[in-house]
Amino acid sequence: MQKNRHSRDLGNSNLSGSLVPELGHLEHLQYLELYKNSIQGTIPAELGNLKSLISLDLYNNNITGTIPKELGKMKSLVFLRLNDNRLTGPVPRELTKISSLKVIDVSNNDLCGTIPTSGPFEHIPLSNFDNNPRMEGPELQGLATYDTNC
Repeated sequence: MQKNRHSRDLGNSNLSGSLVPELGHLEHLQYLELYKNSIQGTIPAELGNLKSLISLDLYNNNITGTIPKELGKMKSLVFLRLNDNRLTGPVPRELTKISSLKVIDVSNNDLCGTIPTSGPFEHIPLSNFDNNPRMEGPELQGLATYDTNC
């Protein structure tokens, strides 16, 4: 592997296996493109250490578990595409702190709770949250918190 490479586009490469925590050590990585493969397992919290990452594309895999709140530490992230997996749990509110985030797609999973509406989420189309049967809809700001069974 060359040290000056900042991109890994392995999308649609017939890969299988799981994401290893050691990926979080690739501190200069800017693009992690692993879409349309057969990746299983969970998203390692260590990916939150990728401070230079601009694009995390893990869509169209068999990824399970929750979206780690540690991804909110990725302050350069512009594209977060996790759609068409088997993710569960809520959309972490830590993601609302990523001011650079322009695209997030978590459609076609099994997420629950409400859709964040603050920060970069103000401009994300609701269709990017479609087909999560347990999701409650947009978060209502300024009201008392309520239990969403998530």
